[in-house]
This record gives sequence, C-alpha cells and structure tokens, in this order.
Amino acid sequence: MTQEVLLYPDRQALVEAALALVVERILTAVNERQTCTIALSGGSTPQPLYAALAHADLPWQQIQIFWGDERYVPATHPDSNYGMTKRVWLDLVPIPAANIHPMPTDFAQPQLAAEDYERQIVADFGLEAGSIPIFDIILLGMGDDGHTASLFPHTAALSVVDRLITTGDKDGQPRLTFTFPLINTAHSVIFLISGMSKQPALAEIFAPTGDAAAYPARGVKPQGELLWLLDADAGAKLAIDK
Repeated sequence: MTQEVLLYPDRQALVEAALALVVERILTAVNERQTCTIALSGGSTPQPLYAALAHADLPWQQIQIFWGDERYVPATHPDSNYGMTKRVWLDLVPIPAANIHPMPTDFAQPQLAAEDYERQIVADFGLEAGSIPIFDIILLGMGDDGHTASLFPHTAALSVVDRLITTGDKDGQPRLTFTFPLINTAHSVIFLISGMSKQPALAEIFAPTGDAAAYPARGVKPQGELLWLLDADAGAKLAIDK
C-alpha cells in the first residue's frame, strides 16, 4: 500500500482536486485495461464531485459504476445514494444503462440483497464464484464516528471476511456495504473528508496505534494506493508525516 494525505484550503478546492484525480485515474484504467470500474460513496461531500463529473469528457461506454454502500430504501427515496448520484450525474451523461450497477434494495431481507449484489459483481467482473474483484477506484467518505461505507463502529460487518458484500446497521436501520476484503483489493481508494467535526476521528485513525473496531476507517488498507483528500477544517490538527 502507498498512502498519501492531501490537504486543501476549503471544500471547493478539495472537490476540484478530487475531480482531477478521478478523471486521471479513470483514463489510466481505460488505457491500461480497456475499462474502469468505480465504486461510489454517498453523503454530502462527494455530491459536488459527481455534479462536476457530469461535465467531464469521459469514455462513458468503458466505465462501470457500482456503489460501496447503500441505505436500504427505494431508489426514489431522498436518502438513496444511487438516487442522488443518478440525479446529479448519471442522468446527465451518455453512459449505457447496462454500465450502472446499483445495490438492490427490494429484497424482503437485506442479507438476500447483499448476496445478490455479490453475485452480480463477481459476474460483472467475469470471475468465478469465490474470487475477489479488483476495483480500479473506490471512493469513500468518513463519518464523525470514523465509519466508512456502512462499516460502523463495533458492528458485526467489521469482522466479515468471507463475503464481499454484507449488511451494515446504523441505529437499527439496515444498510448494504462493501466489506474490508473487497475494499482492500482496490487499485485506488480515495477518501473525501470535509469539516471540523471530522478532526477527532482522523486523529484516532492516524494515531500510531488504535482500534479499527472503534474507528473503522483504520481498517482500509488497500493493496494499491490510499489517498486521503482533506479540506483545511478536517485536517487542521492532523499531526502526521505528510
């Protein structure tokens, strides 16, 4: 793993930098592997990035879009990560519908949906069952509590190592989420983190020793690159070797 922390003066600068990084990595993946697989995060921080990507000149036919986690709500629900991305980005570009792979949220049990999405991803990557796909790009956010994707502190999802997708839990509300084994095979994992409220969790995550059960973002250690894009409010007190 190679890790880099990149600090920006404000959220707008963070978004502009993220846009350049994501576009560059998409083009590199397409050039090297003829396709780019990218898993998206939800939340407010990446939304302006997605809106900016709607205006990018990209090889849409060669980009495959997935989601790293999802609230267990219909796509039309205001809390849907897929629904948000669709409105601000995907509906505005000529990407084939077959290249968009939302997490299913219409099964009676979320665990059945998790199993179905795992099967879908493995098939979409052209792999045998039991294989772990290698995503070109996984975008992640981080909550004030140090959670990432829907891997929340001290929840069962953190210890799932035999599945690619599992169910998360946020105050009794089910989620679907990538597991650590899937996240950590990626070529590039990019965190987008904004706001002063993130400072305490970041301090714990970058501490020399700590507990990934308490601060799950500590468990993200991809085989490729790990980029932390922070605005000044988030990274102001981060005392690490940059």
